[in-house]
Amino acid sequence: MVLKIFHFLFVPSRCLNMNRSLKDIAVGRNASGNVFRLSKNIEHCVSIAVEHIQRGDIIALPTDTIYGLAASAQSVTAIHKLYQIKDRSYCKPIAICVSEVGKIHQWGKIDHLPQKILFELLPGPVTVIVERTNRLNHKLNPGVSKVGIRIPDNVFIQKLTSALDVPLALTSANKSNQTSTVTVDEFSPLWNHLGAVFDGGKIGDDRAGSTIVDLSVPGKYEIIRQGSDFDVTIDILKKYNLEEN
Repeated sequence: MVLKIFHFLFVPSRCLNMNRSLKDIAVGRNASGNVFRLSKNIEHCVSIAVEHIQRGDIIALPTDTIYGLAASAQSVTAIHKLYQIKDRSYCKPIAICVSEVGKIHQWGKIDHLPQKILFELLPGPVTVIVERTNRLNHKLNPGVSKVGIRIPDNVFIQKLTSALDVPLALTSANKSNQTSTVTVDEFSPLWNHLGAVFDGGKIGDDRAGSTIVDLSVPGKYEIIRQGSDFDVTIDILKKYNLEEN
C-alpha cells in the first residue's frame, strides 16, 4: 500500500536550469506584488525565499523541469497549508528536498546503501525512497514509514535548501490531479495563496516526473515510477549489483 501511495509523489527532472549561469538569475517584482522575476541576483532571491519559508509561507519556484510549491517540511502549519492550497488528499505523501547527498542521512536511513550510489543518482530526476528517521516531522506523511527524498538539479533550489536548516516539502505547482506546470502563468489562480512566486521563465515542454525508486530494502530496488530517467537509473542500480525486488 505504501508503495502505491508513492506514485503520487511530485519529483521533477534533471539538468535544464543547472546549465544557466548565475548571471541569468536576478529579482524583480511584477505588478501582482508577490511574483519575482529571476534573472541576476540569486542571493537576493534566496534571502527572500528563506524569509518566507521561515515564517511558514508557501512559495512557488522553478525546479529542473516543472514548477513546484515548497514549504518547511518541519512546520506542521505550513504542511497543512500546502495541502489546502493544492486541494490534495492527506493520503498522498509529499517528498522532501535537501541541498546535497551529505544531508540525506539526517532525514532518511541510508546506512545499508552502497557508499557512492546516491552520489551517482543525485542531483537529478530521481526520488529515492528510504525509511524515514525520527528527526523528520511526524506530521509530514503521518503513518508512512518511508519518505521520498529529492535533490533537484537546479541552482536556485539548491542554494535555498543550503540556506535553510530544514528540508523543503516539495510538490508540483498545480491543484491536485491537474497537469503539472512549466510557466508561472499556468498556476496563476494559486498566486494569492502564496507568500512568493519565483518566475524563472518557461522550463521546457517535458512535464514528465522523475524516476521513483524504493531503496529501503538492503541489496534490492523497486521502481515505483519509470519517470524521465529510467534507463540511466537502472544502469546505476545494476552497477552496484542491486537486484529488483
